[in-house]
Amino acid sequence: MGRKVTVATCALNQWALDFEGNLQRILKSIEIAKHRGARYRLGPELEICGYGCWDHYHESDTLLHSLQVLAALLESPVTQDIICDVGMPVMHRNVRYNCRVIFLNRRILLIRPKMALANEGNYRELRWFTPWSRSRQTEEYFLPRMIQELTKQETVPFGDAVLATLDTCIGSEVCEELWTPRSPHVDMGLDGVEIFTNASGSYHMLRKAHARVDLVTMATTKNGGIYLLANQKGCDGDRLYYDGCAMIAMNGSIFAQGSQFSLDDVEVLTATLDLEDVRSYRAEISSRNLEASKVSPYPRVKVDFALSCHEDLLEPLSEPVEWKYHSPAEEISADYETPRWKRFVGAYQGLRVELGSSLGTLLLRGSAHTAFGWLFQAGFLLPLSGGVDSAATACLVYSMCRQVCEAVKDGNREVLADIRTIVDQPSYTPQDPRELCGRILTTCYMAGENSSRETCDRAKELAQQVGSHHLGLNIDPAVKAVVGIFSLVTGKSPLFAAHGGSSRENLALQNVQVWVPDGAAVTAPSRAHPLPPCTVMCPLVAQARVRMVVAYLFAQLSLWSRGARGGLLVLGSANVDESTSDCSRTLKSAKLWLHGPWKKLAFGCRGTGWPGPQVCGTCSPSALLHQTPCSVSRCSLLGYLTKYDCSSADINPIGGISKTDLKDFVQFCMESFQLPALQSILVAPPTAELEPLASGQVSQTDEELCSIAELLAWEQGLSVSPLLAFDLSMQGSRALTRRHRVASQEDMGMTYAELSVYGRLRKLAKTGPYGMFCKLLVMWRDVCTPRQVADKVKRFFSKYSINRHKMTTLTPAYHAESYSPDDNRFDLRPFLYNTRWPWQFRCIDKQVLQLERRQQDLEGVD
Repeated sequence: MGRKVTVATCALNQWALDFEGNLQRILKSIEIAKHRGARYRLGPELEICGYGCWDHYHESDTLLHSLQVLAALLESPVTQDIICDVGMPVMHRNVRYNCRVIFLNRRILLIRPKMALANEGNYRELRWFTPWSRSRQTEEYFLPRMIQELTKQETVPFGDAVLATLDTCIGSEVCEELWTPRSPHVDMGLDGVEIFTNASGSYHMLRKAHARVDLVTMATTKNGGIYLLANQKGCDGDRLYYDGCAMIAMNGSIFAQGSQFSLDDVEVLTATLDLEDVRSYRAEISSRNLEASKVSPYPRVKVDFALSCHEDLLEPLSEPVEWKYHSPAEEISADYETPRWKRFVGAYQGLRVELGSSLGTLLLRGSAHTAFGWLFQAGFLLPLSGGVDSAATACLVYSMCRQVCEAVKDGNREVLADIRTIVDQPSYTPQDPRELCGRILTTCYMAGENSSRETCDRAKELAQQVGSHHLGLNIDPAVKAVVGIFSLVTGKSPLFAAHGGSSRENLALQNVQVWVPDGAAVTAPSRAHPLPPCTVMCPLVAQARVRMVVAYLFAQLSLWSRGARGGLLVLGSANVDESTSDCSRTLKSAKLWLHGPWKKLAFGCRGTGWPGPQVCGTCSPSALLHQTPCSVSRCSLLGYLTKYDCSSADINPIGGISKTDLKDFVQFCMESFQLPALQSILVAPPTAELEPLASGQVSQTDEELCSIAELLAWEQGLSVSPLLAFDLSMQGSRALTRRHRVASQEDMGMTYAELSVYGRLRKLAKTGPYGMFCKLLVMWRDVCTPRQVADKVKRFFSKYSINRHKMTTLTPAYHAESYSPDDNRFDLRPFLYNTRWPWQFRCIDKQVLQLERRQQDLEGVD
């Protein structure tokens, strides 16, 4: 009868600018869809280049390589006899669009541009694309020659149209269009479209799955029809995580649910549905039919192809399913189990990284060749404090280990190969999550003079229960040495209040947390002889930064001390509430709650006219008290993290999670993973352990610190003037000798003059590797051969992509250069790259060979 159709949608773990890997994952998804009998395959938004290319969309390289991948798809036998719907950027009449390219048997049927662009939250699509505003209209798009040669077409329809096959009608939406008040599927459905497709690049947020499911089910409840939603999954190279959740719905019911968190790089959903169910559903909705009689028709692209078969009476139909939602705690748990961990570990490989490739999975096969030898990352190091935040991070890793063991037990060979690479044992098979956690997670408790036995025991007990390799160490000798430098220079040694010191001394010593022996010579501070402001206003500088140094030292050498290869990535544990810059939230800085009179100290108050803290550019955030409190940044007072302190890390898994959700997650882990140590951590009062212990017990909680801040503010009556920041980098550059510059250039592998050219071409000229190569061929034609230019370009982009992640830690500063690499506000690009750039570099190499052959031919003629 020809009325049952099998359709496929998918969730792919695509990676920005990894054209090689993206191509293989697309082909694999099409192959799986065909194997399951599907005759229509839908992929995620911008799947060819990866959604998170950001300012790389401005580069012609991105358009060129996307077309090259499209050409590879068109000529692949895998794409024959199935309608393929893929996403890529397309330039039409010098305007860049976010498009769906729909093709069948080497012929492009339609290029459908996105009509409503997402530009809120983390989305900035209007920065790179223009929405198609001509509803129900199409134009001719002239295909590039490389595509014409394959399709034998000169032009194809471009615009807002639908596909009319022999048995049904198909209409496309793209991500944001489902979320708009006037979604295209409404008028499409009224015009007889029976199958709607939506290619999304929708990132994960807690509880967001409910909204997606509601939108899809409501779309088909009111208007009837079949709805396919595809989405990206995993980490695309930026701070966002895409959580899949592909689905197929019909007439208000879900018929296929994709996983929200999965270790599989390619997930394909299929469903076999009866078109007559759509038609009969619509027939009895009289209000819908009345509206349909008045709707303006869509242009139809006729396709000589059917999604159904003539003999389909015995074909079984898919059954409706009930959507299974995760609780927020389960989402947090699953979020870190998923493919993001592989990409993080693979991308932070050090100064000289070479990510090996296993197409479709981007497995961790990285090694870093430095001046110190060959290194690779073999797991994580987590400073474990005995508090909720670091405990939650430990639970995330343990949860990941549980998921890995389950995936291996289920026969996932890709995950098994990945974990064998990480532990550096080709025959290893994980079976016990605790045993695996002991291999890849090292935890350490960094005790100070005022650390209590309770927090130490809580950290140790949790480490035993999750199975991590746990270290206990004391950093007091290093902290004392740092404070000793101050005492040596000033001749003054502050005391805790318990030892006779003033409140100002007490606060300063809490901040550096070092014990001063009774009887030590000390000159009590006074209004006439105050302690240097940095001593008072730089909380945790000594201890926190010593902890950071110690953490990275152990991350690099702890495996070496145990006779194992590789290094460890340092995990951070600062939740979103503690690192936010929202003035309305409670903020912690140097473990002080920012409220009451402390605000007056921070933001300025009438007082004695003290000129305010004079700090250098390396002081902690708590010292950077801006004149305008609303104009704050990560390195300002409004933030928990001291720059380059113990919270500095390679990855902060909980950086986007609130304290409330974290506590729910820890409760979930305690109950689901049988980790009773979490009970004492949840009920323990939060403490910074800044003052001396009372009989070995914690003498002060975080809440009690408020009174110290208030007392200090009122005692001193301080007012804050604008800070004087020193540009140390400028001073350092003036001090550089020519010898040092030459040495630096040799280390970089390029001169400063060349680096300046690269920077301007990358940002101002918006060139990728191939585009920069083409421009430099002309610019340097008198001094470099094509091969030399190629080597220089490849060296620059390799080093640039390896070190790009460092841009995320730059303190926001005055914008003085148009090629600023400010990762957060100006130069929006991924910070995780496939540093081998295989597709791009291969294009350069091909062009070099062509130029060399041409030169040889010319020399032969001469």
